[in-house]
Amino acid sequence: MPANPKYLSSNWQRFAKISAGFLGGYFVSITFHMALSYWVNHVNVIITLTFTGFILWVTLMIIAFLAKNGWKIWGIYLFLSLFFSLVIYLSKTYHPIAL
Repeated sequence: MPANPKYLSSNWQRFAKISAGFLGGYFVSITFHMALSYWVNHVNVIITLTFTGFILWVTLMIIAFLAKNGWKIWGIYLFLSLFFSLVIYLSKTYHPIAL
């Protein structure tokens, strides 16, 4: 029995969800941990990144596939990545770490 066509998405939506899940989720999880490393001990963040980075990436990937519109998810993930990048920039400027 074939699937009901009203539940199927277009090829562009499928591409947007897959790419947002893989790339967008990766960008958000890495920029989040980089921004976090400027405010707490960066050695501890790098060690926990091996576990929490994967968990966050998988969670963001699942959220991308559950969403109805893949382009909105791309927008949200790009906004979050840019926000965390701004936090990184401001952290380097106003809260430099003496290494």
